[in-house]
Amino acid sequence: MNLRFFSATGFSALALAASLSFISGCDQAPGASRAEVVERPDQITDFKTLYTQNCAGCHGNDGRNGAALALSNPVYQAWVDDATLQRIISQGEPPTQMPAFAQSSGGMLTDAQVDALVKGMRTAWPANGAFNGLTPPASQPSGQSDAAQGQKTYQTACAQCHSKPNQQVTDPTYLALVNNRTLRTLIVTGRPDLGHPDWRGVVNGQVQPGYPLNDQQVGDIIAYLNSLRSDTPGQPYSPHSQQ
Repeated sequence: MNLRFFSATGFSALALAASLSFISGCDQAPGASRAEVVERPDQITDFKTLYTQNCAGCHGNDGRNGAALALSNPVYQAWVDDATLQRIISQGEPPTQMPAFAQSSGGMLTDAQVDALVKGMRTAWPANGAFNGLTPPASQPSGQSDAAQGQKTYQTACAQCHSKPNQQVTDPTYLALVNNRTLRTLIVTGRPDLGHPDWRGVVNGQVQPGYPLNDQQVGDIIAYLNSLRSDTPGQPYSPHSQQ
């Protein structure tokens, strides 16, 4: 056998195989495929992804049946403006459990992501015709509120449900967890997912006694609830808790 001939032809075959392998791989760059690349957290702008990761834990998977406000409530979406939504998401809502999500306030979301959440809510949960031609109380109080009158209105419009042990909103411990804006939001927009009526007081197609509420009445109820707040909610503690 001619070893010199074999070496030459063997080398040529190897070179040809390497060339073909190189050519066949030109359509794919080295490294992980595009399908395997994980998107940076601060570049995610998909509403469903952002909502699931940041909001669903408190507000529910579909914007309802959560511990916090029902964001998919059409009355809420019609009542709150974009600027308010952006402020709440960005800066939080002390002293409630709603944290600040914007990077400018110590959170993890960019301004673009906050904007994507607001726009996504408007698209996913439209509010067309939510007021049925009626004008709800304003989002900001107007005029002087009267706590004494608010107590009377509360007894007529609220006490029927909120006198139950597991639904009391006059408990100072509960009031320590909400601010006036949250109270106004709950009274005006309701929690339809939990059976709580909005300012119109419609339950199972029937208008409840004391409704609909006007802006003055909403302010009076909040003034009454404010009068029940405590600087040291939950105290005095039981003797066992101090040991």
